Amino acid sequence: MTLLTGVNRNIISKLHNSLKLYYPCKFTQRNIHYTQGQSPEPSLREYFYYIDHQGMVSARNHTTGYYIRLIVTTMKETHINVDLFLDDSRMKNFTSCFKDRKFLVFFFKKLKMNTTNRYPEFPYLSLCGRERNFVRCDDCPLVFTHVIKTITTSGTTENRLCYGHAGDLLSVKFEPERVHMSPETGRVYHPAPTAVGSIGLVQSKLAIEFSKYFRFDNGEHNSPTHFTWDMTSYTLKTDWYAAIKELTTQTV
Repeated sequence: MTLLTGVNRNIISKLHNSLKLYYPCKFTQRNIHYTQGQSPEPSLREYFYYIDHQGMVSARNHTTGYYIRLIVTTMKETHINVDLFLDDSRMKNFTSCFKDRKFLVFFFKKLKMNTTNRYPEFPYLSLCGRERNFVRCDDCPLVFTHVIKTITTSGTTENRLCYGHAGDLLSVKFEPERVHMSPETGRVYHPAPTAVGSIGLVQSKLAIEFSKYFRFDNGEHNSPTHFTWDMTSYTLKTDWYAAIKELTTQTV
């Protein structure tokens, strides 16, 4: 059993405190007007989604102010469960989410920045046939949940970070030297595809696991300097994160 050091406890405390600031059921109205499944054009429908800090996808009914539990059976058919959750409920286990892997794979592979002038409050967009899926999130749209080992075509072993709660069907190459922990929140990030902003959030459970392998040569109140993975110590490169954040700030 691994004993938590003072640094580990500090990271976990920061993570827990940062998560208290975000509730999946919270939604800022900002005078946004829409209805799930609305049809602004013939044969075109629009849906609106929220991705929480655990990477769970849910849909929100703006008209009623409720979150709706949706169970996706096929790409063409959606059954709506009668269970509704109040917009301001503080639910630790948010069950109004999509769990069908085929849908999640299709949804996330089509996900990109919303560069249209339609619903800019939703920074991301997933185009699925004649459906526009507008997406906003707690932090990042891609949330990494676990690490897997795969065999490449050359026969070598490669670690990959999985996301989207689609099992092992969605993943990116794991780059241990580019793991970044925010000293302010304790949240951990890793590079993601450029289509979704180049930054992905590491789920809190996995972030706590990672924290066991951080080394803080500049003190625990700063970002870690080293990360050990598979018995290899990596000097962390965090310039990628700062560069993307600076670029994002300039374009806002």
